[in-house]
Amino acid sequence: MRANTRLFGEIDIEEEKIITLENGMIGLPEFQKFALIFDEEKGAKPSSIMWLQSMDDPQTAFPVMQPNTVKPDYNPTVNDEVLSALGELKEENTYVLVTLTASSDVKQTSVNLKAPIVINTDTRKGCQIIVEDDYPVKYKIYDAVQARKKAEE
Repeated sequence: MRANTRLFGEIDIEEEKIITLENGMIGLPEFQKFALIFDEEKGAKPSSIMWLQSMDDPQTAFPVMQPNTVKPDYNPTVNDEVLSALGELKEENTYVLVTLTASSDVKQTSVNLKAPIVINTDTRKGCQIIVEDDYPVKYKIYDAVQARKKAEE
């Protein structure tokens, strides 16, 4: 499938890479088809910042990352009923992402740990949920990212 995007221009997305969020993102229920994009050519890995690109609207893309990259003990409590529409979730088919809010002051960059996106990689269905735990909407990540970079050196 060819897709026009604001950030990446025209790209090819394989049909089996499309993720369906039946209820869309919080505040944007009309956008239900997404693709996860990361820049392999620049050496980016799925463990770094990626983009959740709407296939319904070329202008809409969210920077996302895996929460355990910046908060290794992230383990939110979720009502199983909320996730039942995704199909059977097991550790090996559950992929969790959090949205990232960039700031001109890099030390203010944060991720939203309160509203993760949960994806069943087998069914390619996902949903954004509000977790029951007391996680922050704006969890600043600068120190965690710097520590990870040092560990990788």
